[in-house]
Amino acid sequence: MHLARFPRIFLAHLPTPLERLDRLDRELGGPEIWIKRDDCTGLSTGGNKTRKLEFLMAEALAEGADMVMTQGATQSNHARQTAAFAARLGMKCHLLLEDRTGSNDPDYTANGNVLLDHLHGATTETRPGGLDMNRELEMSAEAFRREGRRVYTIPGGGSNPTGALGYVNCAFELVGQANDRGLRIDHIVTATGSAGTQAGLVVGLKAINSGIPVLGVGVRAPKPKQEENVFVLAQRTAEKLGCPGVVRREDVVADTGYVGEGYGLPRADTIEAIRMFAELEGILLDPVYSGKGAAGLIDYCRKGRFGKGERIVFIHTGGAAALFGYPGAFA
Repeated sequence: MHLARFPRIFLAHLPTPLERLDRLDRELGGPEIWIKRDDCTGLSTGGNKTRKLEFLMAEALAEGADMVMTQGATQSNHARQTAAFAARLGMKCHLLLEDRTGSNDPDYTANGNVLLDHLHGATTETRPGGLDMNRELEMSAEAFRREGRRVYTIPGGGSNPTGALGYVNCAFELVGQANDRGLRIDHIVTATGSAGTQAGLVVGLKAINSGIPVLGVGVRAPKPKQEENVFVLAQRTAEKLGCPGVVRREDVVADTGYVGEGYGLPRADTIEAIRMFAELEGILLDPVYSGKGAAGLIDYCRKGRFGKGERIVFIHTGGAAALFGYPGAFA
């Protein structure tokens, strides 16, 4: 796979570290756990979206855009990283933030990622939960276009075939790191929401015949919908890369048993996972994505679904800035 065929802006801090979590290993007494530190990609505390934005923002510039727009939840990590990337490029950024939790806590509505959005110079609009946010995005973009702006719109999470290239590249990077240290990876675990991270990983791993399965721990949609979303995006990404059919339906696996009451609403096991990573390894997770992904990882280890001696890599998707929107969850 020759990703240099696609426009890209090299701003992420890559390769991100691959580290063993020795204290978490001992605490769980099961498999060997490693972490891929995609919270260390740079740009406004980092996170997985920066990999996607390297390709998306390059496409925006290639199309002559002077303004970028995207949408997400109130405490969207993707919105914050988009705002930071736009600031680096000197582009105007406008964000549509959807209220998916119903929280009126000022920390949630104005702190954390929202504070950083505005510090990066982005403007924002809010929307109630349950709307077709991509439709809302295009309607708002058209208003700016009528004013003469050249707007490039990015779907929620940066999850389209262009954005998914970032995680095709991550798959290549991770396998290269594993090969260089003789690390046989048995499973990869990551949070999955808008589908781009998991879809890109699956395509990249299948394209190089790695034999490594990916488990996506869902944060929002029911299992059938989540897996279908990932599979459809994986198919479109494979076609973009020139390897159609490389991903089969059985290659896409999501466990949505850790969602709880809904998106952005942490369960008790989410909070436990955040505390364990912080207290045992000095690593900060977030209450929306990586915390739920880690809760799934921990539960699989405790239940023996990942066996002793297996080597598991957890993809840390970042998002620690959102912690400051949830102080009450840790009281």
